[in-house]
Amino acid sequence: MCAICGCGTTGEAHDHHHHQPHAHEADAKRLLRIERDVMAKNDGHAAANRERLAALGSFAVNLLSSPGSGKTTLLLRLITALRARHAIAVIEGDQQTDLDAARIRAAGVPAVQINTGAGCHLDAHMIGHALDDLALERNALLFIENVGNLVCPAGFDLGEAARVVVLSVTEGEDKPLKYPAMFATADLLVLNKADLLPHLDFDLAACIANALRINPDVQTLVVSARTGEGLTALAAWVEARAARLATEALTHA
Repeated sequence: MCAICGCGTTGEAHDHHHHQPHAHEADAKRLLRIERDVMAKNDGHAAANRERLAALGSFAVNLLSSPGSGKTTLLLRLITALRARHAIAVIEGDQQTDLDAARIRAAGVPAVQINTGAGCHLDAHMIGHALDDLALERNALLFIENVGNLVCPAGFDLGEAARVVVLSVTEGEDKPLKYPAMFATADLLVLNKADLLPHLDFDLAACIANALRINPDVQTLVVSARTGEGLTALAAWVEARAARLATEALTHA
């Protein structure tokens, strides 16, 4: 069950029992208890993933976006920019098919596909199982491409070191305000498909201002997965964050 949107619930979870007094209040308390249990279990798995990745010296990035943002194409371009200097692996999340994982593997990078079925997000337990199958190299960069969704994935820590939200400029500058939980947890906002800006009414400054209103610490990059604009800066951001994590690990060793 998704503690945020309720996907995958049985009919019982949505049965309000209108014939009983105060049934709504009882249901609300029950769902709150379930949500707390789900999140507590997820956080435990996330902590275990984080320890496991730290032991390998691996830097994990959780890539989040709505469907159609160009996230997989952007990831392939990023892999091209980084692979000469780093070992890279990918965990792909989709409800069905292994199309994206196949694209990653075709580029010569190991990838594990997670199909969530009716689920709308990846969780830390799924990532733990994927790590069992991935044979991650030491000091590798791990990219986790989450299920396309601006709601549910925001609430689930996967054990990642950084969260990157990809927003296509075709989606509108109001998205940070409409889906604040997603942007509130982001370390970096990547505004993709910049090559389309001359053909759109998208207000770039307003979008960035909206994101900063939700999360004053979020950084922003404007890129185009099609033309390669901004890819050097994005690769540099990933490498800088990975280096910082490695330095912190040595400091606390």
